[in-house]
Amino acid sequence: MVSKKSRAEVRIKKHNRMRNRFSGTAERPRLSVFRSNNHMYAQIIDDTVGNTLVSASTVEKDVKSELEKTNNVDAAAYLGGVIAKRALEKGIEEVVFDRGGFIYQGKVAALAEAAREAGLKF
Repeated sequence: MVSKKSRAEVRIKKHNRMRNRFSGTAERPRLSVFRSNNHMYAQIIDDTVGNTLVSASTVEKDVKSELEKTNNVDAAAYLGGVIAKRALEKGIEEVVFDRGGFIYQGKVAALAEAAREAGLKF
């Protein structure tokens, strides 16, 4: 009988394939997105030295207080605005978008669009 891989295994394999194609540099860092069942996380990473330059998540008190729920499209859009604002404060304008193996729709797309509207270029 053929066994089916779990969604998490498939996502990780997709993410590894994507990471082979691009990485973040000092001039153009990587905007990495992760979503769990309850929260969303976004980081801007310089892969040449392995440092996280900016991060935001729905777990943080100041972000969580603005949201009704932490796992819907509205929360993702708000998080996209927060990460973009923090990145622009640090002088980061251009990034490479890493969707983390997730499909570009719903929450991931909402986060990306909100980050674009707030001023990030990718």
